[in-house]
Amino acid sequence: MSLNDAHAFAFSLAATLMVAIVIFHAGDGSLAVMPANEYDGDATAIIHEIDPFAL
Repeated sequence: MSLNDAHAFAFSLAATLMVAIVIFHAGDGSLAVMPANEYDGDATAIIHEIDPFAL
């Protein structure tokens, strides 16, 4: 997933689910998106966090 696609997907998820979403580097080097409360990976892998309440 490209960075632009990841940001678009993350903003959509954040607005729909109304939860904080993180964009991070997955183990294979690609970008992935998931709710912040479910992310238990390396904090240095996080690219961006989107909080719908801070928008």
